[in-house]
Amino acid sequence: MNAAPLGMFDSGVGGLTVMRAVMRRLPRESIIYFGDNARGPYGPREIPEIRRFALEIAAFLESLGVKIIVVACNSATSAALLDIQRNCSVPVLGVVEPGARGAVQATRNRRIGVIGTRATVRSRAYQKAIHALDAGAHVHSRACPTLVDFVERGEVRGPRVEEEVRRYLAPLKKRGVDTLVLGCTHYPLLREVIAREMGEGVRLISSDEEVAREVEENLVRRGYLKNSEEPPTYRFMCSGDPEQAVSLGRIFLGPEVERVEKVELPLGGWRPWS
Repeated sequence: MNAAPLGMFDSGVGGLTVMRAVMRRLPRESIIYFGDNARGPYGPREIPEIRRFALEIAAFLESLGVKIIVVACNSATSAALLDIQRNCSVPVLGVVEPGARGAVQATRNRRIGVIGTRATVRSRAYQKAIHALDAGAHVHSRACPTLVDFVERGEVRGPRVEEEVRRYLAPLKKRGVDTLVLGCTHYPLLREVIAREMGEGVRLISSDEEVAREVEENLVRRGYLKNSEEPPTYRFMCSGDPEQAVSLGRIFLGPEVERVEKVELPLGGWRPWS
């Protein structure tokens, strides 16, 4: 077994939806979570800048002794997953491929909608991942930049959110998609509003459960599962305002977010890979 913690990161608190799914599936595993809230959200940024941030954070987590890294951010996965995997000495998983796999398995008419940040949509990561599994699937993507702002403010219901969701989803409804990928880790907090707008016939796919399953499978294959009775520890870190991270973290995850450590940029312990 390997008792080292899992490492996870996101541009803010959205990746805590993935962490919650991993905690449910792997209740003995310790986790270190890093939210880059000083520089997030990543969606409006250019791909090379997101890649640089993601490589820096992954190196920082690796320096803390994690046994696996989960890039719990769609924008960072789209921009940097392959680069991180090439440079890291531990396994690195993203959120795009698990979500794409879930969508291909769920669709009946092979018309799949994807909503995400501008960076994720611009990268075409979901189209590539879906077409790698089903070349005949029709993928319709829509950037929804303001939805992250709503969630980061803790505003996950109400007329303003409903109006924005309705505006973003209208073109996808016209396309007749029967499956919608929530291509941002913030969006599960808006699931109720999105589901109501899309209607009962549309399946919503978020990566959190698929990622948790993939993490478990990876740890089992490598013999890395923690099997001791020692209780898990959860460590939360951020680059920005720790009080805001605690407040939002409790909305996204729960009372486990008691304290968030502030880590100054550039990240302590970071070293460029040779």
